[in-house]
Amino acid sequence: MTRIVRPFAALTCLALVALPALGQSPSPAAAGPTAFLAADVHPSPKRLHAEVQGGVVHGDRYYIRAATMVDLLSANYQVDPSSIFGGPAWLAFDRFDILAKVPPATSEENARLMVRSLLADRFKLVATAATRPLPAFVLSAGKTPKLKPAAAPAEPGDCQFQQQAAPTAGSVPTIHFACHNTTMQAFADFLHDVASPYLTRPVVDQTGLKGGYDFDIQWSYQIPKDQDGVTIFAAVDKQLGLKLEQKTASLPVVVVESVNETPTPNIADIDKILPPAPAAEFDVAVIKPSNPDEKHFDINVDASGRVTIQHGSLLTLIYQSYDIGPNNVLNQPKWLNTEFWDIVGKAANQATAGPAPPGAGPVIDEDEVKEMIQSLLADRFKLVVHRDTITRDSQVYALVAANPKMKKADPANHPDCEEGPGTDGKDPRLDNPLLNRLVTCHNITMAELATRLRNIAGGYVPDPVQDMTGLDGAYDFTLSFTKKVDLGKTLPAPSHGDSTDAIAPADLALTGLSVFDALQKQLGLKLEKKDVDHVTVPVLVIDHVEEHPTEN
Repeated sequence: MTRIVRPFAALTCLALVALPALGQSPSPAAAGPTAFLAADVHPSPKRLHAEVQGGVVHGDRYYIRAATMVDLLSANYQVDPSSIFGGPAWLAFDRFDILAKVPPATSEENARLMVRSLLADRFKLVATAATRPLPAFVLSAGKTPKLKPAAAPAEPGDCQFQQQAAPTAGSVPTIHFACHNTTMQAFADFLHDVASPYLTRPVVDQTGLKGGYDFDIQWSYQIPKDQDGVTIFAAVDKQLGLKLEQKTASLPVVVVESVNETPTPNIADIDKILPPAPAAEFDVAVIKPSNPDEKHFDINVDASGRVTIQHGSLLTLIYQSYDIGPNNVLNQPKWLNTEFWDIVGKAANQATAGPAPPGAGPVIDEDEVKEMIQSLLADRFKLVVHRDTITRDSQVYALVAANPKMKKADPANHPDCEEGPGTDGKDPRLDNPLLNRLVTCHNITMAELATRLRNIAGGYVPDPVQDMTGLDGAYDFTLSFTKKVDLGKTLPAPSHGDSTDAIAPADLALTGLSVFDALQKQLGLKLEKKDVDHVTVPVLVIDHVEEHPTEN
């Protein structure tokens, strides 16, 4: 399947390849070494946007960065994060980096078994595989499935993304895939991975259809309003003659019995066995002024290793690549955030995970993109910086209790927050697509919510959040609001038939909801700015930078 590359803050390359069912023996392909030759395990450094990266074998290395224990269990036991039960709260919050040396020709399946061995050895993880009836989306055969048996059943099956023309003004963007020799089990897995924001629970194949099929499927990328666009449910029904419904199904789960928060120490001389790779750089890069009509910063990486940066000021490029807040970049020239640049660079083939196998392209993740930008800024803008700490009066966001409306948590669930509706399936985006950020949290304390709220809220909350609610215990809740970039937009309200009632024009528009209003209305919490005296904060000091780059 073609990788869909997202903007910089969410740039990941986590590979989730199907494992054998829990409780079954590994396949013959996995009948090889099940332990890493050596592994460097350590807590992840602080990042502005903590997103799991990696999860792949490349050459003689396996690496994964910024992974919580929930990420590691989900990827390497092949269960949905919502199917992990038990264990302490830190499973969903503490993040770790793992870099390991693997034997020659290690398969992805063997690598997953190696991670499982590492978790048992270094974290003393004891976990039980089981099944439980849980909410899921069930794929079943309709009365007349509209599927053609595969024309080339001997070829590997996959679903390939089809590039679409730019949507016209006012139309709903669509996403289109052509699937070849695809089994229904593979299609169910594909839907779970790709059909966001509709499907936030596992998809279970109950079609009873065997073999591979050729078909196309196309749906609206965003949940459509009223009759505009096509939901994934309608696409599966009308285009394929199948049914996709939310039901309860027996799903594999992992129950954490015990685990240590601190891994055992790395072996001596691990830095000699796994020496750090040289800082990633561009082989070549072209820098030019941005189109003045463009207003959005974006970074994309394609499969060939080309990095495209759009509408980035020097301030944005500096704080994003050095993982520090823009207010903590000191000695800023006045022009640092007034001129904007487009950059296209070709990555050098020196991926962090080790040398690429013959014929393979570079493996690039978010950290390497940051290193490339740092090298580019030093080379072309002559940027010189150093890190420091200062003590200053600062502002934080305080999370306070107004009129709490949350229910006490089910302690059987592991603490986590995930995109999408809760177990009741209620999705406010269906009634108002402007409520396009939907987060469900379970078994979460207010201190944990405060820690996560900056990332959950997106651009609304640039400063740290402190828990000042005074609320003890853990809670279950759902929060829906409008992404900051879409706040202020309006949409026509859904049609209500042939009603002749006089309705004021203002009543015909759907409007958004800020995260501040959503917290107060839906959870009974307030997020307020407060001044804090004498806070020690990390800073990045600019020693030198040029206003314009050297020539291409």
